[in-house]
Amino acid sequence: MPTNTNTESCIRNERGALVFSAPGSGRLRDGSRVQIVDVFTLQVATGYTRDPQGRLLLEAQPSVAAGRSWSLAKAAQLIRNDARPHRWVALELNKRAWGLFWAGGGLQRCRELLADRVSETEACSALVPATPEALLRLMVELEPQEQHSERTKPRVSAWALIGWTSLAWLTLLGMTVAGFWGALERQERKLDRLLQQANQTKDLIQRGRPGIHGPLTIR
Repeated sequence: MPTNTNTESCIRNERGALVFSAPGSGRLRDGSRVQIVDVFTLQVATGYTRDPQGRLLLEAQPSVAAGRSWSLAKAAQLIRNDARPHRWVALELNKRAWGLFWAGGGLQRCRELLADRVSETEACSALVPATPEALLRLMVELEPQEQHSERTKPRVSAWALIGWTSLAWLTLLGMTVAGFWGALERQERKLDRLLQQANQTKDLIQRGRPGIHGPLTIR
């Protein structure tokens, strides 16, 4: 997946948590709404519990719709205190932030940054490839996992289903367009190098080789 240069300005560390926000938004306020994303397993935090040793563990599902939203202050606290703090990103609930994170290379860049910090004990889950199909499932999967009771199932209206599906397809389209522009940019750079080499060769021919008087004529 190509990396958009704008993504670097979207990523920052705040209160011990990696945060991805819309470009130009600067430092987010404590009350800004975010979702907590596991960038390695492509899951969104739905709550938290504690293990037998009393350590906090964020719970997550492979569904954006099932994921909860949190204030930035609360999300940073949860990420910082989680037993596996180096797998989570607080993603601002903002259309531009979403586009750059899911389709503009932000997810991949956050994976790279966190991979340098994650320990062997934290890296206990297999890396889920960030393919268009995987992201599409993440955004249209509206049913919670089977272990959740009927009482805790989120109620999703028909309009919400339409909205999430539309967002998923727009994200998939964005990934396709981003890939196209990335390939086009690479071809343009390659063409520029070829043109530069051709011009240098032409200049050498016009100046003539050592021992030959006068420039050569190119027909």
